[in-house]
Parts: sequence; C-alpha cells; structure tokens
Amino acid sequence: MKRSFLKLCSNLRVSLLAGALVVAGSSLAVNHLVMANDAPKVTTVALNVNDTPVQRDGRFGTSFAPVVKKVAPSVVKVEVTSKSKNMDLPNSPYPDEDFLRRFFGDQFNPRGGAGPNRGGRTMRSPKQYGLGSGVIVNKDGYILTNNHVVEDADEIKVSLNDGREFTAKVIGRDPKTDIAVIKIDAKDLPPITIADSDKIEVGDISLAIGNPFGIGQSVTMGIISATGRGNVGVDYEDFLQTDAAINPGNSGGALVDADGRLIGINTAILSRSGGYQGVGFAVPINLARNVMESLIKNGRVVRGFLGVSIQDLNPSLSKTFKLPDEKGALVGDVSPDSPALKAGIKSGDVILTFNNKPVSDSRHLKLQVAQTTPGSSVPVKVLREGKEQTLKVLLKELPGSEKTERADNGNSNDNDALHGVAVADLDNQARNQLGVPKNLEGAAVSDVDQDSAAYEAGLRPGDIIQEINRQPVHNADEAVKLTENLKDKAILLKVWSKRGEASGSRYVVVDESKSGK
Repeated sequence: MKRSFLKLCSNLRVSLLAGALVVAGSSLAVNHLVMANDAPKVTTVALNVNDTPVQRDGRFGTSFAPVVKKVAPSVVKVEVTSKSKNMDLPNSPYPDEDFLRRFFGDQFNPRGGAGPNRGGRTMRSPKQYGLGSGVIVNKDGYILTNNHVVEDADEIKVSLNDGREFTAKVIGRDPKTDIAVIKIDAKDLPPITIADSDKIEVGDISLAIGNPFGIGQSVTMGIISATGRGNVGVDYEDFLQTDAAINPGNSGGALVDADGRLIGINTAILSRSGGYQGVGFAVPINLARNVMESLIKNGRVVRGFLGVSIQDLNPSLSKTFKLPDEKGALVGDVSPDSPALKAGIKSGDVILTFNNKPVSDSRHLKLQVAQTTPGSSVPVKVLREGKEQTLKVLLKELPGSEKTERADNGNSNDNDALHGVAVADLDNQARNQLGVPKNLEGAAVSDVDQDSAAYEAGLRPGDIIQEINRQPVHNADEAVKLTENLKDKAILLKVWSKRGEASGSRYVVVDESKSGK
C-alpha cells in the first residue's frame, strides 16, 4: 500500500503530559480568539510592493547577509496555546483506577462528568502548545501566517525579532488556501517588501526564514524548483516549490527572493521522515495577498463562481476533441441556474481562456475564477465542435436494487467495445444507492474488470455512463448497442461519478487497442 508523505511544515507542539516535543501536521481551532467581526473595520492595508522582476545575470554573490539583515525583522515567531478540555472515554471498566490516578491525578475521572458521555468516564486533555512563524506585511501590525498554525489556538503570542512580545487576534482564516491574517497592537513595525510572484521563474534563488523546531529564527537557501504545483492538500493551489530547507515550525514564515522581497508563505513539505528532504511548498504571495485583502475588507474570502464541473485534458482527450495540445479545461457538467449556463457554456466545451488569460488546466481555471470579483462580466473563450467562440459570463459569488446486468462474459463479439464492463439500468433503487440526481440519465456500471482498458481509463463500479461517442445513453441496452461493431477502438465516454462528497461528470477515453484484445 502506498503511503502519503505530505506534511504541513507546521507548528511544533509540546504536550505537558508527554513531556517531549511532538511534530504534528495540523493544529489547534480558534474558538475564543477575536475574529473578523471584532476586528477593526479596515478596508485597505498599506503594503510595500516592488513588482519588478529579480535580476537574472547568472552571477552568484558571496553573501546574503545584507538581504537577511533587511528581512529578518519582518519575520516573527507565532506561539499558540490550546486550553485543556474534557475528553469522554469509553465506558469499559479500568483494571486499576488508582494506578491511572498516579499518572493523571484528578484529571482522570472514571465516575462521570460533564459532556455527552455524562455518567461515564472523562479525562482532561493536557494543555498544548504550538509553534509557527509569521510575516509582518504592514507597519500597523498585520501579519500573514498559515491557517493551520492558528486554527485551533485559544491564545496567540507573537515574538518580534527585537525581543518584544504581543498577544495577537485573528482577523480571518481561510482553510481553502491555508492562509490566515492575525494582528498585534503595535505601530511603526518593519513591514516586508512584497514582490510579484507571477514573475518568479524556476531557478531563481529563494531564502526561507522562520523558526524551525523552535530553536530560533533561521535562514536556509535554495532555488525555486517548480511553480504552479498542486495536490498538496488544500482546495486552491498554486504552490511555489523550493529546495530551501523547510521544517516543522517554518509554517507561516517567509520565502523571499535574492532581493529580500516576499514571494511566498512557507506551508508544507513532502517528507518520509517529517523533516527536510528538499521538497518544500509555499503559497505564492499573489494568492496570499488576494486572500489577505479579502479577509481584511470583508472578514471572509469572497470568491467568484462560474458553475461548471471541469477536468484536465490528456493526450487521448486532446486528440478526440481535435486540440493541438493538452491546455484548457474540459467542461463535464454545467450547474442549473449558474453563470455558465446563462452565458451558454455547454457540457463538452473546452475552456481555452478566462478573462483574456490562457487556461492551462482545470486547477488553473478554478484559481482564476475564484480570484475574480463576483459581479464581474468576463469573456470566456471556448472550443465547441472544433470551433472557437467567446462568451460573456456574469460571475456570481461562490455558494456541497434490482439490476439487469449486461456483462462481458468472454463470448462477446471481438468488435464489441468496453470489454470487461458490466452495466445495469438506472432505476430508482440504483439512484438511491448511488446518490444519482433525478434528472440524470444513463447506464450504471456494476462491474469493471481490473485488467481492462476501461479500468485503466478510470471507469469504476457506481459510475454512470451518460454518453458514448457523443451519443446519449438512457439505459443499459443503449449502452450495449452503442459499443457494438465500432471501427474506432478509442471510445469517448461521458461519465458521472461520485467520489466521497464530490460528484460530477467528466469525459474518459477508453482505448481498447491497448488492451490486447
């Protein structure tokens, strides 16, 4: 079984019970801190911005000490505390309650207590501490950090580079990007200079500054290893990847360029051990800044909403849709009463540009839409039936059995497609079991041979085949007929799927020529 080694480069936690440092990937929720409604009503924050590209002359300096001296005062230590809480324990008897009291004292209460398990056993959880980093972005006390650093804190302490300490309050948090804004009551602070992260290139020098392992402010150096990284674990991703050493405690710290300008907020590491292995991720400052300004102005992040289910293109899909490359986002579903539907976007369209900017893939489009102000009217270029057309979209604000199987039993005609796939009629019982919307028609996939081309293409039991080679499918019989005597071994399917809480339609190319049949 493959294991995931992605970890938030988060806060170090110390448990008073354990008496040892524990590295954790997630932190504690802000239940009692002052949130956005209690924060000062500020609509804009003055920032130091220098968006000129970094000089790229190929020379390597002998020291970055001047850069560090300029940046270090803007990077702070963030300490969070969570209070001890009652924990309900199972009602199973303990062999020696007196023995447990020697270790837990009066925190151990096997006879009952408050909470949903009243009358059962409860225990007080130990007080916990967390540690991360933050970056001063405004002279009046606004600080950028990670959401996972302050998420579960009851108290936040900020230590400046000059030794001063302040209690911070949360202005706002955004788990979807793992960005948070906190504020301390101080004036004339040293704000960091902000760069344009869209101008960062692979190979640019990067310095990571923060408080790894709680040992004190530290600086590490590397280069930008990649841009536009995804699959790190949050909803909106456009990460900068760096090989500058990032470790637990660096979360929320600064990633700066060779001129000392902020290009990202250090967030996560890819690691088998939990420590540095050369693959670190930072939220680019352009994305973090967009989130920060929305949190300060609105107390929440306001995102645009298009109303489409989209997927990336692959070589098979690009060839089928007659595209020159794999750039763009393929529309699977269009939500009812959505901006996309009203603008005329249809299932099967490939979105090529959004607001006059090229769309590289579905994740890129999701970011572009989210960062566009609701109420904006933007041009969207789509490819439909091999022809390009531009539509105007007015964005909104972002708002969650009896089976008759027809299986391939090995005796089917060699000219039949979708070998190893069993389908069934989509009746009411099947709809309820699979969570299929009432207005959706198709044939339910009841079984897929794991050695088949269909399985390799991503078809799974519970999927609903809506179209085969752009022809609608209403039941299992139609699905079977549409796969008989096909000349082309590459079959285009439109498939509705439900994976966990997410559902929607996507296109799949099943290439039977690769199956060896």
